[in-house]
Amino acid sequence: MQKIKILIDGMTCQHCVKRVTQALENAGVEEADVDIGMATILFDENKTNLEKIKRAIEDAGYKLKS
Repeated sequence: MQKIKILIDGMTCQHCVKRVTQALENAGVEEADVDIGMATILFDENKTNLEKIKRAIEDAGYKLKS
């Protein structure tokens, strides 16, 4: 298991939090603690990877902060 923290740009409300949480669940993460502007994610490297996670967030309409 790997735990990462990602900063997310463009989130403004609880609807955004719900949308990102759902996108992460669909990307195969084990656990996602999402707040406005960030997410702490626990995932199994055998089920998903960082690229899939980042792509899921971007496909949901948000940008990753550098």
